[in-house]
Amino acid sequence: TSTASEKASLGGEEEAWRMKSETRGESNYTGEVKRGQVILVTYLIATIELTFLFMQLGVLPYLARSLGLDSVGFGCLQTTFGVLQLVGGPIFGRFADQFGTRAALILSCASGSAFFLLLSISTSVPILFLSRLPAVFMHGLPGAQKVITDLTAPSQRADALGKVGLCFGIGIIIGSALGGVLSTKFSIFAPSYVGLVGSLINTMIAMVWIPSPAKLKSEHRETEHSNVFSIREILRLMKFPGVMEIFLVKVLSGFPIGLFLIMFSIISMDFFGLEAVESGYLMSYFGVLQMVVQGLVVGKLTNHCTERALLRLSILVFAGVGLGMALMRTVWHYCIIAVPLVFGFSMLGTITDSILTKAVPSSDTGTMLGICASVQPLTRTVGPTIGSMLYKRFGVPSFGYLQLIVNIGLFVYLLKSKIPLGELKSH
Repeated sequence: TSTASEKASLGGEEEAWRMKSETRGESNYTGEVKRGQVILVTYLIATIELTFLFMQLGVLPYLARSLGLDSVGFGCLQTTFGVLQLVGGPIFGRFADQFGTRAALILSCASGSAFFLLLSISTSVPILFLSRLPAVFMHGLPGAQKVITDLTAPSQRADALGKVGLCFGIGIIIGSALGGVLSTKFSIFAPSYVGLVGSLINTMIAMVWIPSPAKLKSEHRETEHSNVFSIREILRLMKFPGVMEIFLVKVLSGFPIGLFLIMFSIISMDFFGLEAVESGYLMSYFGVLQMVVQGLVVGKLTNHCTERALLRLSILVFAGVGLGMALMRTVWHYCIIAVPLVFGFSMLGTITDSILTKAVPSSDTGTMLGICASVQPLTRTVGPTIGSMLYKRFGVPSFGYLQLIVNIGLFVYLLKSKIPLGELKSH
């Protein structure tokens, strides 16, 4: 009976979404064409922003070292970035809900321009720390997800959100390579100049191509008088059925792996004995895996399986990854484990984002995506302290054992719990 009622409620959501499209004055065919074009441009904006972000991430340690920043200072720099992203995520989401996705994407791209401008003149440590400040509004990924959420029917949402991960993979590959080439061939500041020009172009693309969505009056009434910085409004979303449970699953399932990835630059040197160039190749390998998984696997599975089944599958895969990590000894073992690791991350991220945006009113999807986007910065903020303690005390296998224990617990919880989910397949 619960499955039948869930199907009925999702069917109602589909109908409401179609009515909303009609209210905007779109005929079926022209509406589809317009939506398709806007979604493609959104993928392009996300890809460009992520490419430049990964480009500067690769160069930043060398820039910091050239300015005389030691490893502790560099850790503080990374934590500053994490805290700003953590605070900014939900605020950015609320901004998108109140002022529309076009304004939000323009804000994100403009913040990226300010970020690279400050980075390009970072000739001292204080300016380098100051360059982190615009990161509070650099949320191209949740901005893109918000556009896609607004323009896709609930049944197609998981597939469309999954393709955003494709942009992530392209960003990792091109960004990592571009950063290395530019800094080696020209100067340590060359990636910052390219990032600045690219971010300004991205801002123009968002201004020209992303339309101002005409939100329905009934939708808009809820948020128009409330404050963008209202914590009460953000916490209100957690009270919707199933939201808190799914959000906690999202945070906890990948947390031990997140700690491992934060420590990876040290682990790759100490444990695997890799050089900087080899680490770069490994990052590119991750990018290719991400593209293959998001482009070919995630979409097909979301079309044929229920979200409940895929959520359980990704948790089970994550538990297996934990066991593999506990037993790995060489970088080749890690390359094998990377396949289910990327699959687990991609599937879990896509499915939980899809479930959570369906669980809240359409006027709150931006805030919900902003909260989801805070999961990674949360790991980056508390991760270095916990990660370094685990690594020093218990070594690399400890990350694997923690991952295994946490995800077996979550899998048992998901089997026993009655979390309300839309049980309709995507097609």
